[in-house]
Amino acid sequence: MPTRGTSMFLKALLGVVAGVWLLLGLLTAAVTARYDASQGTLPPPLLLVSFDGFRADYLKKFPMINLKRFYSQGVLVEELNNIFITKTFPNHYTLVTGLYAESHGIVSSDMYDPLSRKHFTLVNDTDPMWWSQAEPLWVTAQRYGYKTATAMWPGSDAINRTGTYFLPYNQHTTFKERLGSLIKWIEGNDEEEGVMFAALYWEEPDMSGHKFGPDNTTAMSSALKEVDDSIGLLMSELEQTGLWGRINVVITSDHGMAQCSPDRVIRLDDCLHPDNYTALDLSPVASIIPLTDPEAVYALLKKCHPRMVAYLKKDIPARLHYKNNNRIQPILLIADEGWTIIQRGNKIQKLGDHGYDNLLPSMHPFMAASGPSFRQSYKMKTLQSVDLYPLMCYLLQIPAQPNNGTLSNAKCLLVTAVSGEGLLAVSLVVGMILFIVTVAVLFRYMRGRRHLRSFQRLQMSDDIAPLLD
Repeated sequence: MPTRGTSMFLKALLGVVAGVWLLLGLLTAAVTARYDASQGTLPPPLLLVSFDGFRADYLKKFPMINLKRFYSQGVLVEELNNIFITKTFPNHYTLVTGLYAESHGIVSSDMYDPLSRKHFTLVNDTDPMWWSQAEPLWVTAQRYGYKTATAMWPGSDAINRTGTYFLPYNQHTTFKERLGSLIKWIEGNDEEEGVMFAALYWEEPDMSGHKFGPDNTTAMSSALKEVDDSIGLLMSELEQTGLWGRINVVITSDHGMAQCSPDRVIRLDDCLHPDNYTALDLSPVASIIPLTDPEAVYALLKKCHPRMVAYLKKDIPARLHYKNNNRIQPILLIADEGWTIIQRGNKIQKLGDHGYDNLLPSMHPFMAASGPSFRQSYKMKTLQSVDLYPLMCYLLQIPAQPNNGTLSNAKCLLVTAVSGEGLLAVSLVVGMILFIVTVAVLFRYMRGRRHLRSFQRLQMSDDIAPLLD
């Protein structure tokens, strides 16, 4: 039987082992905890900025001095894999909900809702019915006690779904004016606390991309110079107000741009008389409502043009996440990259367009971020756009609503990822050392016990032998 000393030794050893493993567990938990949740302090404010139609490879084709200065002090995701369809309203709503279009309900820039029998267009977009299938970040943040602000972000002026402060859409409001309003609201004053989340939308380089096409380097160079100057103004204003270094800033876009040509057109009226269908949001993705036999309409459209694919709603590829919503119409037409769907004639309205398959690199935007929560001089090849939403919720320390994103995909962009990796490495090393030491001590102890028992048996034999005589 073990002696009292042996029992005390084993208990002490087990206590030390348990204590060290508990410490390692706490260190590991600290890695996954929010960086200041234990202190109950407010996180840094978050500013989200979108430059519409900023194709990812513009970063390689044009100087973008200020943007590069921005992400050199933060992080860069070279290509953001956006959602289908690669249009402005669906992708902007994805950025603030983390949902695919079929889930958040903004399936296009031109929609028909068969339940309400309402028609959505870019100039008729404030009815909250259209936006009610998902809750945007500025609404969620308000529910958790934060003040929020938006400057012309798609969906941000829907009735009863606005931020604490908002600028209704007006294309004549300059970038400087939009930025100035948001910074004033972020700063707050003696009477009003500042907002914790703000979102700013700017129309360029999308407008120039449509007008001239992305391959027109002269025109796009001028447009992107203005965008880069706007980013320089953003950084300068944040520095002057003392917000730079105290605020997290995310700069991104909704989609890219493809070059179009009058030589690449698909005329629907060559295949089907217009009395047989209604077309919504015609190019490069057309939603077709058959007015006669749907199967017959589909059969004609399916063989209409080799540069266009037609799908019945039930057959739309699952990877597009573009099927399970009443606002998605019975037939979907998708043109090949650079091709334009028209109904008749030969003219096209745009030399650049987007909306194509979201697998195409030309449709991908980028993402850059800087601030106290982000790493410095860190680059990442790709990220899903749906992953930005849970990341922003994490930065604001508010629960994310149900979404299609994955926070762990984006956590490597954060400063906590670096410290977390260090803590985990230390934990693993200490754990291995502790394991080896524990095994070694137990091994030596057991060997000592066996040696002691042998010695005791020998001693007992010597003591008893004379009595046997």
